[in-house]
Amino acid sequence: MYVHLGGDTVVLQKDIIAIFDLELTSISKITREFLQVSEEEGFVVNVSDDLPKSYILTESDNESKVYISPISAATLLKRANNILDDN
Repeated sequence: MYVHLGGDTVVLQKDIIAIFDLELTSISKITREFLQVSEEEGFVVNVSDDLPKSYILTESDNESKVYISPISAATLLKRANNILDDN
């Protein structure tokens, strides 16, 4: 099943490794460095021009991506859990 991340972007639920709240986690220097390096390496996909609220780490076919989403981590987690509950 797919999880809608915002804009026109959906990912397979099984490809999601983690969902993070951007405000809470970007306090950490390590997280800021991770996001910066991910951006420099071309792994970051912005799904909307709206204010980002979360980022989602995924892996598919041995390729990692970090999606920056305007949807809160709590909402994304509910969507992912609803998919699991429906199966």
